[in-house]
Amino acid sequence: MFADTIIHNAKLATNAIPSFVEALSIKDGKIQAIGTNVEILRQRRPDTIVIDAKGRTVIPGLNDSHMHPIRGGLNYNMELRWDGVPSLADALRMLKDQAARTPAPQWVRVIGGWTEFQFAERRMPTLDEINQAAPDTPVFVLHLYDRVWLNGAALRAVGYTKDTPNPPGGEIEHDKSGNPTGLLLAKPNANILYSTLAKGPKLSYQDQLNSTRLFMRELNRFGITSAIDAGGGFQNYPDDYAVIDQLHRDGEMSVRLAYNLFTQKPKEELADFQRWTKLTKPGAGDDFFRVNGAGEMLVFSAADFEDILQPRPDMAPVMEAELETVIHHLVENRWPFRLHATYDETITRALNVYEKVNREIPFNGLHWFFDHCETISDRNIERVKALGGGIAVQNRMAFQGEYFAERYGKKQSQRTPPIRRMLELGVPVGAGTDATRVSSYNPFLSLYWLITGKTVGGLRLFSDENRMDRAEALRLYTVGSSWFSSEEGTKGSLAAGQLADCAILSGDYFEIPEEEIKGLESVLTIVGGRVVYAKGEFSKLGPKPLTASPDWSPIRSYGGYATPKIPAAVACTAHDRSHTHRSVFGESGLWSIGCDCFAF
Repeated sequence: MFADTIIHNAKLATNAIPSFVEALSIKDGKIQAIGTNVEILRQRRPDTIVIDAKGRTVIPGLNDSHMHPIRGGLNYNMELRWDGVPSLADALRMLKDQAARTPAPQWVRVIGGWTEFQFAERRMPTLDEINQAAPDTPVFVLHLYDRVWLNGAALRAVGYTKDTPNPPGGEIEHDKSGNPTGLLLAKPNANILYSTLAKGPKLSYQDQLNSTRLFMRELNRFGITSAIDAGGGFQNYPDDYAVIDQLHRDGEMSVRLAYNLFTQKPKEELADFQRWTKLTKPGAGDDFFRVNGAGEMLVFSAADFEDILQPRPDMAPVMEAELETVIHHLVENRWPFRLHATYDETITRALNVYEKVNREIPFNGLHWFFDHCETISDRNIERVKALGGGIAVQNRMAFQGEYFAERYGKKQSQRTPPIRRMLELGVPVGAGTDATRVSSYNPFLSLYWLITGKTVGGLRLFSDENRMDRAEALRLYTVGSSWFSSEEGTKGSLAAGQLADCAILSGDYFEIPEEEIKGLESVLTIVGGRVVYAKGEFSKLGPKPLTASPDWSPIRSYGGYATPKIPAAVACTAHDRSHTHRSVFGESGLWSIGCDCFAF
């Protein structure tokens, strides 16, 4: 019963019985025992790593049921993240500074994770502001699912002119003279946004390796130890999996990934899945990197893009026929599957197909689920339950809730999505973010949304009945998500025999004021018994720091998610004159307020 690692003097939230214990021990990458300090410290030997948590709260490692870390990792080092930045003025200063640093032909890319409602100014940037900040370096700024701003240099780089036609479902805005302004609109199809992004340069293979490692460590910073990768546009299998596959072979992954295969071309979906079912199978891999199934794109005709600023789109009449052939093939081959579905109307039509296939080839416990389900009806939740399915929910409404309430009204917003009803009916529910192109990857924003029912901007959406208590929300982000990768009983709890994945938090998740939940971070994260992230008093236990490459990477200067700290008055060193101004220290630098500089 000797232990490799012991954590003691802690408030350990087990997600099991008992709910809280003082200590745990780890052996060979798994939890060996939980109990009192006295009981667990008896398992110490001379070479055991003993971690005194100093009374801090310890939670099971968080598991995002739906995000895009494989694609996100390939691009992380290129992206200027506005996640958590407190003001538009700061965001534009960051943009200006990064534009001056970025060499040709590279772009400055702001890719999701922010909303204008997080800014003190409560507004979006203008094209004039973006062009003033970056007159010469191409700039691409993505806002949710609805728009992209391209500065003049980016328009030239992608080759859009007055003669460029609008793609299906998208619009290139033109001025009175017929020239493109730089504003691209999804109406309602986001393909125009993502296809334009795909025109930009990529990182080298070595930089992609570095970028993916840094992104995983950024996720570890927030206590994320697992994620289910939902695939994504322009993420081709197996080509775009080479980087994460090498990191897996080299033992350099710090987040466990179960990945779904996402078809890429309309009318070729069945051919993709027929090829993939011969090439691999669900469960192929190990606890760190494994195939999970098909989706979230199964057929393009079933993709109901969720630009809340546009009316709900109706799916094409061919949806049922195309979806049926794919579902029939997947069920026949016992492949779990997931489907992106925002609106109840789409879900109704998909369930009609599923029920038909189930009558021909019974699902018989096959794990399948919908993603998102913001407007799903009670009747359709019942149908999901009857077919043995689950629902992965994400906090996209925390970023788009203001738009949703304006279009559909306060009453509908109170149960968007209706999580409480899902739980009452016993449907498996897993929590997540859908990061990184809309919501931020910060899980505590999602937990805050589940608990308070509020958007990032502070708008209260949920009724009291649809809100989760803190223990419920944590279970959705841990035990709940384990169902969606068929890993129930393997992860999600701090219990003997489960994977030794946990995080020591910066504050007491269960006791701090609700508004402080979104500011939580991990101070020490363990995956498989190995410390993968540590800061502050625990920093000596952590891995060596990683330096972002290439040398112009925005991550070097700003890091990822910005966590403003304590306001302070500091001397400004960015001007040729000395003066003092109000500033806020963040995780990776100094957020200046009320001054034209951005100092470090």
